[in-house]
Amino acid sequence: MNLEIIGYLVSILMGLSLGLLGGGGAILTVPILVYLFKINPILATAYSLFIVGITALFGGINYYRKNEVDLKIGVNFAIPSFIGVYLTRSFIIPNIPSTLFTIGTVSLTKPLLIMSVFSVIMLLASISMIKLKENDANKSTNSNGDQKYFSKILIQGFTVGCIAGFVGAGGGFLIIPTLVMVIGLPMKRAIGTSLFIIATQSLIGFLGDVQRQPTSELNLLFKIASIALVGLFIGIYFSNKVSEKNLKKSFGYFVLTMGTLILIDQIRKLG
Repeated sequence: MNLEIIGYLVSILMGLSLGLLGGGGAILTVPILVYLFKINPILATAYSLFIVGITALFGGINYYRKNEVDLKIGVNFAIPSFIGVYLTRSFIIPNIPSTLFTIGTVSLTKPLLIMSVFSVIMLLASISMIKLKENDANKSTNSNGDQKYFSKILIQGFTVGCIAGFVGAGGGFLIIPTLVMVIGLPMKRAIGTSLFIIATQSLIGFLGDVQRQPTSELNLLFKIASIALVGLFIGIYFSNKVSEKNLKKSFGYFVLTMGTLILIDQIRKLG
């Protein structure tokens, strides 16, 4: 079967993960673009922001209509996250040299660095998903007038934004554990709030890239995003019918496998 056809089919899984978990879209999107559509990793991180952003936008609107988006926390988290994404995409990524260093026959290139960091982030995120316990989703945090709480949201938001901008991810696989375990939102509300944050920061990050290097492949991006939306609404439909605990662990192991394979591939390329 043609790799591109497989890529379109697998794109449904990206939307499915966003609909069910409120994150994980870019964990699938970047590898889909790199390995199935043969797009350069640097461009893939930019394209991923657009695809994930559009998909998450529709998901966020759906959750907002059901009153499952915490706008106050979402805005407080999102603003520093937006700044982190925009600064990273506009200033850090463009200034990384094409080849960082060469030792003998081993060269660390910019695409290799990005994919290696991406795979490590995937491994860390998968461990977080697998270890997330049921009682973590039931914790509550009082944020009224708590300066330390507010500062924690700002720091977490900026950090997630920088990481998301660097690897071209929406950041949901980092946002969800933060909203649930650190801030104390219920899982369902965390998913809706995560989609709101992902949509805005991803599209802002993509705009930073477009300002620097306009894309001529919008047709491809809209095709993938449209197919991902099918998966999104399937995921939203089943979100109330699937055990969050089992689904979270299963997806965590899936991400762990993908991250390991990508990291092995990047290590192989070093030689």
